[in-house]
Amino acid sequence: MNNPLYYAKILLFGEYGIIEDSMGLSIPYTFFKGQLGQSESLTPDQLASNQSIRQYAIELRRWSREDRLPAGMDIDRLESDLNKGLYFESSIPQGFGVGSSGALVAALYAEYAGQKHTAETVMEEGKLAELKQDLALLESYFHGKSSGLDPLICYLNLPILIKGQGDLDAVGLPTENSEGQGAIFLMNSGSPGKTQGMVAIFLQKLKDEGFRHLVRTQLKKYNDACVQAFLQGETGFLLDNVKSLSGLFLENFKPMIPARFEQVWKQGLETNAYYLKLCGSGGGGFVLGFTHDWKKAQEMLKGHNLQVIYKI
Repeated sequence: MNNPLYYAKILLFGEYGIIEDSMGLSIPYTFFKGQLGQSESLTPDQLASNQSIRQYAIELRRWSREDRLPAGMDIDRLESDLNKGLYFESSIPQGFGVGSSGALVAALYAEYAGQKHTAETVMEEGKLAELKQDLALLESYFHGKSSGLDPLICYLNLPILIKGQGDLDAVGLPTENSEGQGAIFLMNSGSPGKTQGMVAIFLQKLKDEGFRHLVRTQLKKYNDACVQAFLQGETGFLLDNVKSLSGLFLENFKPMIPARFEQVWKQGLETNAYYLKLCGSGGGGFVLGFTHDWKKAQEMLKGHNLQVIYKI
């Protein structure tokens, strides 16, 4: 068995908007990672992982009987390896919006899919959408429904730009400004979110014509401008639009913003010291922050668990 590392991912822009055809940008995040392992003597955590994957394998076996499984998935070998002590060792926190299930799905697909895709062959042969579809099916076990984007990022270990529904491509990121005073950072809410629950709330809210119009116009406008500004390295334009996005989320996505973060969210908007936005579905997990002055943001957010992911 190969034991490559599969890294976490961060959806910088596009949460909820990509459901309604906004742009999205997702990047690998190497601070958190996971890999498959196998042992005859499992620790309690490894045993829990083994049992969790075993339940997943039962569902995959059912899908196989219904001809719903991606072609070439070797369930027999997966079950055999589980009996030999297969587990997934991961530092990626679950329910924090950084791809814990995506990394597991990517690892299992890489090990047990009959047809192996590499980043090079996927891009050269135009099979990105096909790969994403396979991974979406495999991840749907964990969330009820999956876009396939998280496991795709984890599998390819490449930044992916979503230009619209069904239109995506690998993309290069601007060079990080190691000497810059600004930063994009993660703030830990201290508790996991529940993706299915938050998405269900959003889909219910979409039934309201006014909210749907807001998502398709204002949210799309600010979100897409953020993506373009980030990729072009235009920090000022980026922060202006992140501020607009932050305010829009605060006013219209209250269920997704943990109540204890509302005041600190407002503080950033009122002082312009930093701006916060959702990281994934919200309701807990991580919150994304953007600032032109990292030292000042640290001072104002003292006591919160912060982590820089990109210098600007």
